[in-house]
Amino acid sequence: MADWWFKSILALLIWPGLLGSAVFGWFLLWMSRKFVARLQGRQGPPFFQPFYDFWKLVGKKTIIPKGVNPAVFYALPIISVISIVFALALLPVPGSSAISFEGDLILLVYLLEMPVLMDVIAGYVTRSVYAQIGAMREAVLTIAYNLPFLGALIALSIKLHSFKLAALASAPVSVATILASVALFVALLAQLKVNPFSIPNAEQEIVAGIHIEYNGLPLALFELTHALETSLLVGLISILFMGLFEIAWLKLVVFLAVALIIILLTNITAAGTARLKVQHAFKFYWTWGIAATVLVVAAVLIL
Repeated sequence: MADWWFKSILALLIWPGLLGSAVFGWFLLWMSRKFVARLQGRQGPPFFQPFYDFWKLVGKKTIIPKGVNPAVFYALPIISVISIVFALALLPVPGSSAISFEGDLILLVYLLEMPVLMDVIAGYVTRSVYAQIGAMREAVLTIAYNLPFLGALIALSIKLHSFKLAALASAPVSVATILASVALFVALLAQLKVNPFSIPNAEQEIVAGIHIEYNGLPLALFELTHALETSLLVGLISILFMGLFEIAWLKLVVFLAVALIIILLTNITAAGTARLKVQHAFKFYWTWGIAATVLVVAAVLIL
């Protein structure tokens, strides 16, 4: 029992939990900014810039908007971070002591939705028109992108007769796996709020969107949540390809290679597209998202 608690604490706080995933997420976000800068002919930020940005926000004084409940103002980003940390602890990444049990995939999906809910609530709590528009867009977009996201995960789970993340990570790579990863990638674009689905935080339209009234430590926690989400969502797709090898270090190589490919494709898509309107994004996911889900289900049933 003591050994289980020790491994659980390691999974929550070290890897794949808070510390490890924060560093990994910041690295992926740095790569994104560096790649876009190179495409635009700029030098780009140094390697440690995401950490500096986070630490700078932590050191700033927090100003709570007038009429906003301080407890709620602080609680929303804290709940976001805690939810993602517990979700990360379930992810069976290489070198981890992940918490594993039957049905952990369902819990991961639930925990992954908590930061979205906190964002939507934050948009209305701060009473800013810009934040409320961003919150509305976030809520609509969530309904849209969850179709291919949940459809792909459910189809793979049915194929493996298990809702256990470890089963997804150890399963052999098949056509269904590739199609599911494509569907998850399409959903990931909206989950990470990058073009053409950077609708909730469209700077040119609604300034800073949902987090416009946030500053200091609470904003730093929301930024940390974004880094952890990046690590989790990219890692979720990456573990689907670890079944290619049995050797631990080769699994790690595959995990990192797939993660870098996903970030590269994400930024190519973001740099090469313009932001959609919310109605167009919704239509996209309810047409092409349904098509992607149907393909995954067909591959599971036929192949």
